[in-house]
Amino acid sequence: MDNVNHIFSKDMIYDLVWGSAIIDENAIMVYINRLRAKIEDDPSRPRYIQTVRGLGYRFVIP
Repeated sequence: MDNVNHIFSKDMIYDLVWGSAIIDENAIMVYINRLRAKIEDDPSRPRYIQTVRGLGYRFVIP
């Protein structure tokens, strides 16, 4: 919430959330999808957690 419109790469998310723990890279996509399922009206057309192709994800307040 403090970083509205800030793009976070998968590597940044990995480091900020899991630090030195070793997890599968696909875990980030799984958790993003779970967050979308909880906050989006239509998770297949996200308005709040957007994917920025080639860069990562960003939280947007429309």
